[in-house]
Amino acid sequence: MPLLHLLILAVVQGITEFLPISSSGHLVLVWEVFDSLGQGVEQDPANRLVLDIAVHVGTLLAVCAYFWRDIGAMLAGGLRLCIGRVTPGGRLLLYVIAATLPLIAAGVALKTTVALDLRGLEIVAWATLGFGVLLYIADRMGMMILRVEHMGLGSALAIGVAQILALIPGTSRSGITMTAARFLGFERAEAARFSMLLAIPAILGAGTLAGLDLRDSGDLALTRSALLAALLAFIAALMAIAVLMQWLKRASFTPFVVYRILLGLLLLALLYGPGLAGPAG
Repeated sequence: MPLLHLLILAVVQGITEFLPISSSGHLVLVWEVFDSLGQGVEQDPANRLVLDIAVHVGTLLAVCAYFWRDIGAMLAGGLRLCIGRVTPGGRLLLYVIAATLPLIAAGVALKTTVALDLRGLEIVAWATLGFGVLLYIADRMGMMILRVEHMGLGSALAIGVAQILALIPGTSRSGITMTAARFLGFERAEAARFSMLLAIPAILGAGTLAGLDLRDSGDLALTRSALLAALLAFIAALMAIAVLMQWLKRASFTPFVVYRILLGLLLLALLYGPGLAGPAG
């Protein structure tokens, strides 16, 4: 795959993964644009999925680098749990695990549907618009009285159930988990913090499977492309996380909502506009 295409794919993923605007939806749009360019673009759906997962792994490394203190506390807390000692880090680890279980169950049950049937522009358009409006409602209605340290098992499970909706491209995993957290009364930056920690097991599982597939395939060119894409996505994601966390300490989600609504309306106009025979698949 051409270097320029890999760079675009990685930068789009890196910027959008932790912003509440749907990285998976944007990746679908990027592939649609690539298809319109024609030659030199990866055509095998399985290989495209590997590259998508590779850039997700790059963003996983970025969140680990940014939240290394939280991750260190969770790992240390997990070890202490083994000897019966409960620490704040241990509780956070348990809540991340609890919030991940619903997504694992849904992902296994809907693996084929998600990978092949839910990647159309029409789905991305409606999900981008609808869940953007829902984020606005949550941000306006939700109180800002809770931090991650105040989280309980019920809140973690509620956010985890909401995360299942992220299997629909255009929903945004970070967006829907931040939406759920805001409805529950968590501060904006704290909602983003827990959402990003939740990304670790979600992306780690998919990345491990993709890595095993690459090893078994023996495709050196695809492996090189995947590694380069992951590195580029790591750099872009690290910068995006830093900007988002600073922004949410002093402002709202409204700019992201406006972007989602405008993008959703633009896509719907392209899909259903005059002169088109009907919605694209």
